[in-house]
Amino acid sequence: MGLGIGLLGFQTTIAHSVTLSGTGVHSGAEVAITFHPAEADSGIVFQRVVGEQTISEFKAVSSQVGNTDLCTILGFSPATSIATIEHVMAAIYALGLDNLLVEVHGAEMPIMDGSSAPFIEAIEQTGIKALAVKRRYIRILKPVRIESGASWSEFTPYDGMRFEVEIDFDSPLIGRQAWKGDITPSVFKTELSRARTFGFMRDVERMWAAGRGLGSSLENSVVISDDNTVINMEGLRYKDEFVRHKTLDAVGDLALAGAPFIGCYRSYRGGHKMNANALKALMSDPTAYEIVETSTQRQRSVPREVIAVNAP
Repeated sequence: MGLGIGLLGFQTTIAHSVTLSGTGVHSGAEVAITFHPAEADSGIVFQRVVGEQTISEFKAVSSQVGNTDLCTILGFSPATSIATIEHVMAAIYALGLDNLLVEVHGAEMPIMDGSSAPFIEAIEQTGIKALAVKRRYIRILKPVRIESGASWSEFTPYDGMRFEVEIDFDSPLIGRQAWKGDITPSVFKTELSRARTFGFMRDVERMWAAGRGLGSSLENSVVISDDNTVINMEGLRYKDEFVRHKTLDAVGDLALAGAPFIGCYRSYRGGHKMNANALKALMSDPTAYEIVETSTQRQRSVPREVIAVNAP
């Protein structure tokens, strides 16, 4: 079957540690992160470190998600939480990484260029290593839908990992855009990974006054002027870069399921909060999904089947 991500069917980690550094988009502070290899069944774990001391540790799962107003945050206290994880998680998820320790020297991820591309590049440079333990998947068994005003999100059964994301902005430059596709490492890299976060000049002063967006710049964000033009010299990387970035965000937010899902995720006018609430709605209904794993050995080239296993 076309699982899309993790076709080997075995868990993975990275071959060697790799460090990236940059500016936190909200704090404006310099931050550094290091990806470390991790053993099978460890999952994706974030550690916030000050000096040599670990002050907090979070497994990247939906139950650990706190605020989702402007980004996705692990933890519930600013003193220990880790913010803006969605672009990192999208890269990790799309490349099929199951086990990783992310050491964070700061309160949030570095924004880099506002996309997932730098994280993809770092992971590919260090290499991905298969582990001798089978990967588990979350297979969607029935539709699960949430609504909030005109916005909605839903999971539906599908033979693969598919995203169908539509946005609708009251801006002539953006308007109504949609992206649909099955997520594989190559599709994510070529069609989504370079799409950058974006915002409007009219919102900048309000965000600064609230102590947010202090590290935002034309180097890491697409900025739309009051007359609805892109003021970045580079222009847009994709004609519909806005919906592609929203899809990238959704991939990162749904990575907090804790395992790749087999199904379709659809959303209209969604965002971090809708993504998080849809995932919580799914995980709170045990009849809506089952945990499955591949049933073949790595050396076999025939189509892989999945078998049900006990849910965690």
